Amino acid sequence: MTPQELLNKVELILEDSKTGVLATIDSNGNPHMRWMTPIVLRQRPGCIYAVTTPGSAKTIQISVNPKVEWLFQTRAISEVVNIKGVITQVDNPALKNEIMESLASMLTMFWKANNKPDEFIVLETAVEEGVYFKPMKAVREIVKFA
Repeated sequence: MTPQELLNKVELILEDSKTGVLATIDSNGNPHMRWMTPIVLRQRPGCIYAVTTPGSAKTIQISVNPKVEWLFQTRAISEVVNIKGVITQVDNPALKNEIMESLASMLTMFWKANNKPDEFIVLETAVEEGVYFKPMKAVREIVKFA
């Protein structure tokens, strides 16, 4: 499987499940996991995007240790993808608009939790490695990104 094929799988899984789990590490080395609503943009290959508020716990953790892991799975758990990468906080108006055009309708919880909807940043995960699983068929494939 090529890196692009793996990201295509992630995109299909997100069409089904709408969410993924993001894991970060805090300054004490403790892991933290949370549900997010990410997106894969075909015109920006090799990355996964999500939004958050500036100063959130995850942004503080990312500033200390930018290595993260994502978990994506279909609702039936027939396909699972783990993605490891390095995450960057991006405050670029063009990218923010691009992300919002695709994600805005799926961010119900984000809008409820965020008092200032205009204040958000993009989290860009540059993918380093992915693992694709089909648990019921005992398929496991590791994909390295350049």
